[in-house]
Amino acid sequence: MAEIAPSILAADFANLQRDVEMLNVSQADYIHVDIMDGMFVPNISFGMPVCEAVHKHATKPLDVHLMIEQPDRYLEAFAKAGASILTVHYEACPHLHRTIQRIKEVGALPGVALNPHTPVEVLSEILGDVSLVLIMSVNPGFGGQKFIQNTYQKIARLQALKEKFGYTFKIEVDGGVNLDNAPLLVKEGVNILVAGSFVFSSEDPLKTIADLKTS
Repeated sequence: MAEIAPSILAADFANLQRDVEMLNVSQADYIHVDIMDGMFVPNISFGMPVCEAVHKHATKPLDVHLMIEQPDRYLEAFAKAGASILTVHYEACPHLHRTIQRIKEVGALPGVALNPHTPVEVLSEILGDVSLVLIMSVNPGFGGQKFIQNTYQKIARLQALKEKFGYTFKIEVDGGVNLDNAPLLVKEGVNILVAGSFVFSSEDPLKTIADLKTS
């Protein structure tokens, strides 16, 4: 059974507290917070003040995904704003080991994300140091995109590395997750499913989260 991390990027921003409180009573395990800077990705989402406001009302851990350039500048600020998990992109971190260690120092669990074009093998020297590996199954920056089919093979290779060396990190997938592909993703080794528009655009988000949970 997978853990579920609904992405508030797809929430109603005018009623964000209401949507966070809905997630509090749902079967979700985390609240996924997508931070975008308009540089690493084309879109701009929100920053520390919104993260802090969400944390104020959330009873679930905040899974904060930094889709930003030079994330080291903001690690401590996001930890103080309530992030339980801080995930940075491999593609944005020329000194990834140092960044991962810094995340630990500020009191969050470290995660590393990979864009669709980046092979999992580039993480071979850091997998023992992270708590989470996030596989992007769409190109980062916008919600509602179509799931990239090659993701299944990518997850299988990551799971093989995890098993070979006895690593304990969780595998998370973000982008285009729905009830059709969720069971296949879990079968390949995914531990956490991120779902944004699929949850928040459904007629019954609580049921949708519960259905994903048992997929």
